[in-house]
Amino acid sequence: MRSLKYLKCFVLICLLMFSFSIIAQQHPNVIVIYSDDQGAIDLNCYGSKDLETPNIDQLARSGTMFTNFYASPVCSPSRASLLTGLNPQRAGLPGNASELNDAVGMPSDRFTMAEMFKNAGYATAHIGKWHLGYKPEMAPNAQGFDLSFGHMAGCIDNYSHFFYWNGPNKHDLYRNGKEVYYPGQFFPDLMLKESSQFMTASKKKPFFMYFAINLPHYPYQGDPKWLEYYNKKGLAYPRNLFAAFMSTLDDKIGQLLKQVADLGLTKNTIIIFQSDNGYSTEERAHFGGGNAGNLRGAKASLFEGGIKVPAIISWPGKVPAGQVRDQFAVNTDWFPTLAAYCNIKLDRMDLDGKSLLNVINNATAPTAHDQGYCWAFKKMWVARKGKWKLLGNPVDTSNKGVLSEADTLFLVDLDADPGESTNLAVKYPDVVDALKKQYKDWEKMNPKNNN
Repeated sequence: MRSLKYLKCFVLICLLMFSFSIIAQQHPNVIVIYSDDQGAIDLNCYGSKDLETPNIDQLARSGTMFTNFYASPVCSPSRASLLTGLNPQRAGLPGNASELNDAVGMPSDRFTMAEMFKNAGYATAHIGKWHLGYKPEMAPNAQGFDLSFGHMAGCIDNYSHFFYWNGPNKHDLYRNGKEVYYPGQFFPDLMLKESSQFMTASKKKPFFMYFAINLPHYPYQGDPKWLEYYNKKGLAYPRNLFAAFMSTLDDKIGQLLKQVADLGLTKNTIIIFQSDNGYSTEERAHFGGGNAGNLRGAKASLFEGGIKVPAIISWPGKVPAGQVRDQFAVNTDWFPTLAAYCNIKLDRMDLDGKSLLNVINNATAPTAHDQGYCWAFKKMWVARKGKWKLLGNPVDTSNKGVLSEADTLFLVDLDADPGESTNLAVKYPDVVDALKKQYKDWEKMNPKNNN
C-alpha cells in the first residue's frame, strides 16, 4: 500500500511538473529593450564600421533582424505606439509628453501591452524611461505595470538623476510612484539591479519586462574606458562621445542577457531590441554623433533617418537564428506579434500593428502592411506604399540637402533612392495623387494633433 501511495505521489508530481512545463512553453517570458535616439546603422550588425557592440550583435545572430523597420520620429509617440499597437494619433500622443503641462500624455483609457500580459497572468515591470505622461492615471502602475522604476521625463543626468530643460533642474527618479534617491549611482546600473530582482522574484511565473534604457540619449555619459578607447581610435567629436555611450549601452545589454542566462531563462524568453527613433542632432546631443548611413533625416524628421530603426527579435529554438528580414514593418507590430507568440487571445483587434509571425518564419512572405502606412508629426506627414513614399511639408534635421518651396510635396522611390535625395513629384503626378488620397483617407480616421 505504501509503495502504491508513493507511486501515486510521484505520478502527481510528474503531472504537475509537466503542466508547469506546458504553461511555460505557452507563455514565454518577454523582455522588450527600447534604446533611445539610436541611429539606423549604430550597431556593428547594421553596418557600422567604427563601433564595438558585440552583445547586441550576438543577440542579432541568435535571432532575426529587420532592415526596413520603422517607428515614430520622437520619443513619446514611439513609446505610445509600441505599448498600444496603435499609431500615435490613435494612441493619443502624437507629440512628446510635456514636462511643463502634465495634461499632455497618453490617455489612461488606452489598453497597453502591459495590461494584456497582466490579464494573461504575467508579472509586469517597467524599468527605465517612461515619458508618456505625468498624471497619476498616466503613470506606469496605472497602465498595467506591477513594478515601475525609472524617470518620467524625456531624459535625466545618469548620476544625479535630475531632469534638465528650461527652468530649474528637477529630480526625477521613482519606484512605483514614490520618489527615490540614489545620488552618484549610474542609472543603467540601477536599472540592472531592478531587473535582476524582478526576474528572480518572478521566476516561477511568466513575466513581461519593458526595459526602456535611456542610452544613447543625451547627456552623453559613456564609460571612461570607452571614451579612452574611441579617442585612441581617433574618432572625431562628437562621434567619439556617442560611440562611447553606444558601447556602454552594449555592455549593459550584455549584463542583462547574462542575468537571463544565469537564471536559466534564456530558452523560454523572447527578447526584442529596438531603438525608439533616429539619432538626435539637438544642441544637447552636440548637434549629432549618431549615424544613419546614407539615409537623410534624423530625430524629429519623417525622412528615413528619423524613423527607420534597428530592430531584432530572439527566442532560441522558436525564432529563426541568423536571419535578416527586409519586409516593411512598424513598431506597432510587436503588440500582436507577442500576443501570438505567447498564446494570448486579443479581444481588441482594431490595432494598427500586424503580426510579424509569417514574415519572421518566411523570408519571402509579403509585408503585413500591403495597404501602406502613414505618419503625421507636427506639420509633417508621410504616406508610404511599397517603394513609394510621399512626404508632406518635410523637414530635414540632418541637413543633408536643401529643401525649397517646391518640395512641399516630396516623392521618393526608396528602391532607387534610399537616401531620399531626389524629388520625383513632378515626374510622377499620378503616384502623388494616389498617395495624397491614401493620406487624406487616413487623416479622416486619425486627425492630426500638432502638440
